[in-house]
Amino acid sequence: MTGPTQRPLLFLDVDGPLIPFGPAPRQHPDGHPTYQTSREPPEPGSNPLLARINPAHGPRLTALPCDLVWATTWMDDANECVAPRIGLPQLPVVTWPEPSDVDEQDERDGLHWKTRALVGWAAGRSFAWVDDEITDIDRAWVSAHHRGHALLHRVDPGQGLGDADYAALNEWLHGMCGDHGLTRI
Repeated sequence: MTGPTQRPLLFLDVDGPLIPFGPAPRQHPDGHPTYQTSREPPEPGSNPLLARINPAHGPRLTALPCDLVWATTWMDDANECVAPRIGLPQLPVVTWPEPSDVDEQDERDGLHWKTRALVGWAAGRSFAWVDDEITDIDRAWVSAHHRGHALLHRVDPGQGLGDADYAALNEWLHGMCGDHGLTRI
């Protein structure tokens, strides 16, 4: 059970929430200038979509009253490629089950392949999950199988994390932590 000193977890996906799939924003067609001007040019062969990551995500994520955890197929590459671009420290990474270990019935029922692993990783601790593939099936399963509080927050993959998403996360996380001297963002 979540203890008084344990902050909620925030499981964070990369593709969709941090790297939007929509067209490149008109105001930054070549990527975000704060990143482009503050770092070396991308390595040849690096993922060109990395320029879509808004560096403002780092400060906004670290201001949330939670413990951040990568919940992405990027796995450890999220710490190597994404975290430095937005100013995040090295974060824990959820290790996913092998495809052969994913319950085929879950897939037929529409349960996302990450859902069971995230509930297991949380081990009863309250968590928010930010992803672009969350459905009501995942919400119902978590509600039935997780003994802590959970917010499964779906992000529009064409837009990525935005102000409304941060507001929803901030409100929920502050509700989980209480407002014991925490600053709202």
